[in-house]
Amino acid sequence: MGKIYYVMGKSSSGKDTIYKKLMEAHPRFRTIVPYTTRPIREGERDGVEYFFVDGERLREMQEAGQVIEVRSYDTKCGIWTYFTADDGQIDLNAHDYLVIGTLVSYQALREYFGERKMVPVYIEVEDGLRLARAVERERRQAEPKYQELCRRFLADAEDFSEKNLKKAGITRRFENGNLEECLAEIEEFIRSSERV
Repeated sequence: MGKIYYVMGKSSSGKDTIYKKLMEAHPRFRTIVPYTTRPIREGERDGVEYFFVDGERLREMQEAGQVIEVRSYDTKCGIWTYFTADDGQIDLNAHDYLVIGTLVSYQALREYFGERKMVPVYIEVEDGLRLARAVERERRQAEPKYQELCRRFLADAEDFSEKNLKKAGITRRFENGNLEECLAEIEEFIRSSERV
């Protein structure tokens, strides 16, 4: 029986890098591509990072009972909706999956698939270092969106509050001060989870 290893953390915690490294190290893992109504960004490909859809397609999928979880954000660029769908991508009888997402999304998938199927991998970084990383990453963009960066940073404090982490059953945390050490800890955690 398969499991969903769910990587999450505040913005600029390094979760994207960790996710990519884990995918390279574990080619057996399948992915679950989420959906979004936000515009595609430079370098993104439809069906890889997200399926990019409009509001009408979201409504159709909701009416068909395919949407597992959905969340919308009022950003500086408009309302963006993200969701996960049971659209034929997921077969836990045959495969393990590696997913990256939010705490809210993790909780919805845990409720949908059951606690035993979900393995949380929560990445942490000290807030000052995380903010410095976020600003530097945004500075390198062709059109930096510092207001959106600030919104995300502040929203993360609430989204990943201690109360919410406790409610979600997140007890194990992986400190990403040193990428290689963090990855080694996660690898050991995955091996131990496979034996359960």
